[in-house]
Amino acid sequence: MSRLREALFAREAIYTTGLVLQELLQGFRGPRQRSAILRRFAALPTITPDRDDHIEAAEVRNRCRQGGVQLGTIDALLAQLAIRHELVLLSTDRDFRHAAVHVPLRIWRP
Repeated sequence: MSRLREALFAREAIYTTGLVLQELLQGFRGPRQRSAILRRFAALPTITPDRDDHIEAAEVRNRCRQGGVQLGTIDALLAQLAIRHELVLLSTDRDFRHAAVHVPLRIWRP
């Protein structure tokens, strides 16, 4: 994730969601790591999905499935948030790259 580090040091606009924070906290090892995650994420603005995002995320998932791409529910919601806010998604998950063929999702590429 050197791109993330570069963006942080350059003070680029970086956003997260509660979904990403939750997934990281579910996999933490011990109170120190938990505290470090919470401290680092406190500095990032959080994007919160609304009702329309959930509706559109279902459409994102359906369009991907019709194109032969299996995108999970949470990933579809993350994709929808990036689409709605016109953000570039930084992820190592290849499912997003496959999804971007079927929906207007912009993925960061090195």
